[in-house]
Amino acid sequence: MMVRVISIGALAQHPLRSEKAPLRTGHATTSLILAGNRRILVDPGLPAPALAARLGERSGLTPSDITDVFLTCFRPDARRSLALFEGAKWWISAEEREAVGVPLAHSLARAASAEPPDAELIAALEQDVALLRRCEPAPDRLHERVSLFPLPGVTPGLAGLLIEEPRHTTLICGDAVPTWEHLEQGQVLAESVDLERARESFAEAIEIADLLVLGRDNAVVNPTKRPF
Repeated sequence: MMVRVISIGALAQHPLRSEKAPLRTGHATTSLILAGNRRILVDPGLPAPALAARLGERSGLTPSDITDVFLTCFRPDARRSLALFEGAKWWISAEEREAVGVPLAHSLARAASAEPPDAELIAALEQDVALLRRCEPAPDRLHERVSLFPLPGVTPGLAGLLIEEPRHTTLICGDAVPTWEHLEQGQVLAESVDLERARESFAEAIEIADLLVLGRDNAVVNPTKRPF
């Protein structure tokens, strides 16, 4: 069992650094879990050429080696290079899939019936629908030691992965715990769809894991835990 950060993510605008406007292209932290014969990639947020290169640098693997892709959420900057992994199974929480799918279908129907129709918008929505349709509802476990860990709030069905190892646990948090500054200050993203649930999920993440892979930052030791 191994967990490795492939690419450290970033927020387009980091509110806890007093940034008042987007200063960069946001992208999710991408992680790799090696578990038996499974190679599980989480949140492919970089553009495809960049992520393929980073995957090779950090793991020696190619996109065709990946067996599973897990999305913590369906935000665009968590899935930019999803189509690069055509040979893998794609997973997302059932709650996120449903919460995204219904409004996405309604948006596509409205765009298709508009006069005049916006061909570019329709194409973009159709692509999102196709990607979401390909994503399967994630089971409770992707591997005997890799469990789905619901963290709703930032998005309706955001979910991380909890990796159980003999001496410690690691939680891939997604945007439930985005950066070190958010972790240190006990803050969640202000744009959360449900702030109360986001705060509850943040607290659960801190409670459960020894190591945290942050949604827009590196892997860190949980500061509330004793050294292990």
